[in-house]
Amino acid sequence: MDISFAPMEGITGYIYRNAHNRCFKGVSRYFTPFIVANQTRHLKTRERRDALPENNVGINIVPQLLGHNADDVVFTAKAMKELGYNEINLNFGCPSATVVTKGRGAGMLENPDKMNAFLDEVFSGLSNEGINISVKTRLGMYEESEMDRLIEIYNAYPLSELIIHARVRDDFYNGLPRYDAFEKALKASKAPVVYNGDVYTKENFESVVKRFPDIKEVMIGRGMLINPALAQIIAGENSLYVNDFLKFHNMIYKDYCTIFMGDNNVLHKMKELWVYWENIFPGFEKEIKKIKKAKNHSEYEVGVRNLIERIPADSEVI
Repeated sequence: MDISFAPMEGITGYIYRNAHNRCFKGVSRYFTPFIVANQTRHLKTRERRDALPENNVGINIVPQLLGHNADDVVFTAKAMKELGYNEINLNFGCPSATVVTKGRGAGMLENPDKMNAFLDEVFSGLSNEGINISVKTRLGMYEESEMDRLIEIYNAYPLSELIIHARVRDDFYNGLPRYDAFEKALKASKAPVVYNGDVYTKENFESVVKRFPDIKEVMIGRGMLINPALAQIIAGENSLYVNDFLKFHNMIYKDYCTIFMGDNNVLHKMKELWVYWENIFPGFEKEIKKIKKAKNHSEYEVGVRNLIERIPADSEVI
């Protein structure tokens, strides 16, 4: 069973992806953080840089697009085609209020008829481009019963796959995934289905695959951010060792220092990652607190060194 890495806005950009791909095994595809398709018909420098083939050498990338205007999405999809990508993923799943209030992400699910018209225009606009189109969705905006109508709409189009996060938007990431509703959607979908939601361990993965043997793939997001070795652990490879983590950390840190100007920008990016990484170092809360309070590169580097030096390099973290 293949594993894909879910996109996380502001975190899993090309610097992170390259480091992860070099340090760990088991991921078949990486999805980019969403690229906003807007009326300016212009890719932001950051978004274009993140998708450039030369910044993703040897990595299987799927660009994810976020938008509610079909013409803007068609334009952006064609821009991705010019960069060499033959597949795009439409984001109908992001639950963020700043996204949803603009009718994007999971906000698309609130008006199924409008979403249907949007998909019709997108597929028509890209019909001669040779671009595979997939959708990442939730089970609904408010209630899982909404998925009945959503599946009818998705089934009307030749989606390359349907990635389903097994929650509704109002769940955000809280509570257990809605497995029964996901199973119903899986059985009804004409497109191959990818499972997404709360896979943090090998046991979680095996439970999902056992319950849903007909899924095409499992997409993992937060679980992989916490434990970057999760995919290779699932595949029966090595666990996460301290020296592997440090190599991964140092690659990201070095490249951030090269790309971003100033201590504050780099430290902000690294501290975002420690929100997840702190979970793999139980008992070291004091050391991690100092890392997260660092005000400059020197304090940060001392903090990381003090943490790592307390753990043997060949120790298994997870």
